[in-house]
Amino acid sequence: MDGQLKGITSGYHERMHRIGLFEPLYKLKNKTGKDKSGEPIDYYGLGMLTLLFFFEHMLMRKKAGVRELARYLAGLAGDVITLDASGYENLARLIIETFRPPLGKRSTHIFYNWETRQMEQASYSYLKAAKHDLETYSQYYVLDEHGLELVFATKEFFSEFQLSINQLLLRKQLEKGEFVGALRQIEEMRMNVEQLQERMRKVKQEIQRNIISDESYQRYEQTIQDVHQRLRRENEEFEELLAFVHETRDRLGYEKTDRRDQRAYELILKIDGELGEVHHQHSLLLKKSIELNTTVLKAARESLYFVAVNSFNFDQEIVSKLITVPLPVKTARVLVEPFLSLEQHRGWSPLTVFAPQYIGGDDPLNDDGEFLSISSEEQRLLEQKIQKQNFTQIMELINRLFKEPVEFTLRQMVEQLKICGRADMLDHRSFYDFWLLLHQNSPLNIAKFSHDEQVAPFAGAQQVFGAKARKITVEELPEIVSVNERYEIQNFIFCLGR
Repeated sequence: MDGQLKGITSGYHERMHRIGLFEPLYKLKNKTGKDKSGEPIDYYGLGMLTLLFFFEHMLMRKKAGVRELARYLAGLAGDVITLDASGYENLARLIIETFRPPLGKRSTHIFYNWETRQMEQASYSYLKAAKHDLETYSQYYVLDEHGLELVFATKEFFSEFQLSINQLLLRKQLEKGEFVGALRQIEEMRMNVEQLQERMRKVKQEIQRNIISDESYQRYEQTIQDVHQRLRRENEEFEELLAFVHETRDRLGYEKTDRRDQRAYELILKIDGELGEVHHQHSLLLKKSIELNTTVLKAARESLYFVAVNSFNFDQEIVSKLITVPLPVKTARVLVEPFLSLEQHRGWSPLTVFAPQYIGGDDPLNDDGEFLSISSEEQRLLEQKIQKQNFTQIMELINRLFKEPVEFTLRQMVEQLKICGRADMLDHRSFYDFWLLLHQNSPLNIAKFSHDEQVAPFAGAQQVFGAKARKITVEELPEIVSVNERYEIQNFIFCLGR
């Protein structure tokens, strides 16, 4: 034989193994069953649909068994194949048993190997039992390694599903201990994540440029939601993979008895680091998808609104239609009513008798008998002084009721004031102004109070707290505090820090 032709038979077993993958489909193709109307049933095509059905449920992390498959086939082929519910259930059970023999043995493909010159066989496992439900006597299935291989051999999948596929393959390699192949699989996953990052960047640019109508907005919103759901499922799979790697790492750490075990342990450590890095990059993608949904889409929605407002022509849309089209009076009023101002009425209210009265006589310029009034600036300074005194009194109560570390909630302070007999403080508006103003300006540097007019009412904090703290921080809590019948306020947490 020519030496150049000796390589033809190299890898013959692997090639026959791949050919044998399709044998269950050929078995289904040879079946000759008919439906109730006498039409032949396409077992061959339904077998392929079954594999895709279980593959899709693996991607979505959902359970699937005979009943779920029967409902899917009935909904998909109900207008082509005439069968009742039990007929579709029997059909689903027959297809599943073709891919997974009822006795639990693997399917085999026997052939003559021209490389080794002897008869050999390839074993296949397409479906394997997963969870089961004892209450409904339901058995669920998932695609095994050869079922996945058959699905991958029939179609080139879109890039957005490639990461999920690689995660499934990585799990199989880790379960079989193929750590070198697992490292290569992680590198492919890294490239998938980089491709997703580029795609997310392009989606963001498209949203900012192309949203010119509500239809385009709805389309991009659905796209982002689909991407977010897929990223969330992939993130869950990453967490499970990392947990599996950690268990394997800990197990191998106790079993380092020879050089081979040491090599496996080094590989699993490298896998742990590489997989953790890819997971981190993927988690950033998940965060970016949330930002796209909460920030970019809202900005696009607002810009779409203002574009519509700016493009609205009042003369053309309202005036022209009102003048040129003969409309009934009632319809015309409905058309222009949104653009009319609110009705205004000037009248005398009896409550004015309780308003401050002028007592200076008929001549408003006569100063005799007129009360002295203070200027607006003097009034502001006086109110600020009173507010400062009230706030200082509240801070003194805080310093007396709560010792170091000074950290408490507003609810706790309300309870302490009631216990110590100072519940009268809770009836004053200044108590609530203190918390609201403090939260608005939090965190506060106590040393700068005297230089900042906005927080001047808190200047007494330097005397009250002294060297105990340099900063006041107030953060809101979710619940509402019902202080009394008159006042309710958001709960806060008060903290003094150096």
